[in-house]
Amino acid sequence: MSNTAMPFDDIRALFNDLPGPDAHAAQMVNERDSQLTKPPGALGKLEDIAEWLAAWTGRKPQITRPLVAIFAGNHGVTKQGVSPFPAEVTVQMVANFKNGGAAINQICIANNLGLKVFDLALEIPTKDITEEPAMDERTCAATMAFGMESIAGGTDLLCIGEMGIGNTTIASAIYLALFGGTAEEWVGPGTGHDPKGVALKADVINRAVELHKDHLGDPLEVLRRLGGREIAAMAGAILAARAQRIPVVVDGFVASSAAAVLHAMDATSLDHCIFGHVSAEPAHQKALAAMNKTALLNLDMRLGEGTGAALAAGIIKAAALCHTGMATFEEAAVSDKEA
Repeated sequence: MSNTAMPFDDIRALFNDLPGPDAHAAQMVNERDSQLTKPPGALGKLEDIAEWLAAWTGRKPQITRPLVAIFAGNHGVTKQGVSPFPAEVTVQMVANFKNGGAAINQICIANNLGLKVFDLALEIPTKDITEEPAMDERTCAATMAFGMESIAGGTDLLCIGEMGIGNTTIASAIYLALFGGTAEEWVGPGTGHDPKGVALKADVINRAVELHKDHLGDPLEVLRRLGGREIAAMAGAILAARAQRIPVVVDGFVASSAAAVLHAMDATSLDHCIFGHVSAEPAHQKALAAMNKTALLNLDMRLGEGTGAALAAGIIKAAALCHTGMATFEEAAVSDKEA
């Protein structure tokens, strides 16, 4: 980097060299699928998932080192009363993850998934977005780089999740800045707000977007001005996974806001991603539609923690095993349909 380069320059450069899918690996899946002991298309979306895995890993569908990565950050905007829970709950829940006591721990056990938890300077909340940018450019770029390093230990399926009191407000602000509409269309109850609390969140978001409105044409500026450390880190992780051809499962409302920033930079940048579930947070379906994406599951969940992504990972693992482990008609000595 030259002395005159800005911290975001290296991030922007990554979008110029995004790898595409491996068409040959996908074709191999299609050819084998036509020989498996089932009617064509009988496994529905599982067949599409197997092809997706092959296209992005360049090999037969298999998952041997799945990882759930949870990124935790604190937000200065919580002083505006946007959450019924105090900010210290973020620290307490990170300890709960590490001690094995959260919902995500149980889902990881059920689906045999690895779990890593990343504490992003919880003692230093981002700035209050109604008063100033959440982060300066250097902090935001460095946090994205930290997220990129989260896959350094190796994985072949990355599930991203988050924890951060106040971050549904942050996510709603990002969606409003990227996709337009009104704050009221993007807010929801989060961790349990009543209608009065939801209205307060909308007011906070309106004030924040008004303050930063002259700078929101650039998605990375949206991220640094309205975002949070956990959202920046998730965006970095998704981007690094693309560069390394690692399939990604995105969790719910907040995790999807990190993906939305990348989508706004390049609409193809999420082609290696599956959205694990649609959150019960009302605006999540609207956000998915804005990105032209559909979710794998709809279980009326809104917990975060990567829980929806981890549940989807179990289905993705099953899709891979069905493709690679199922016998062909010839191998099983089962009569195929007549020509």
